[in-house]
Amino acid sequence: MAVYVDSEGIRWRGKEWCHLVADSIEELHLFAARLGLQRRWFQDKGRYPHYDVTMAVRDRALRMGAVEADRATLIACCKRVRADILRRSAQMALA
Repeated sequence: MAVYVDSEGIRWRGKEWCHLVADSIEELHLFAARLGLQRRWFQDKGRYPHYDVTMAVRDRALRMGAVEADRATLIACCKRVRADILRRSAQMALA
């Protein structure tokens, strides 16, 4: 299992931002908490579940063991996590 960050550098509100994702939703939330991110910052409304992080937080994530990833790696990871989220939601609905 791994946690990944890109170097997107999206400018918003006077800062540069990038994305934090992981191989599992549990791992993502755990790592985000270790970084000091609030759970409400989790971006789960779109197709790609992730946290937006500033470049400074990205650097800290890398020091804590996150892996720098390209866009294709991030998208593939997000698709797997989203499929897992949808599968769990369906199971809960049937329970």
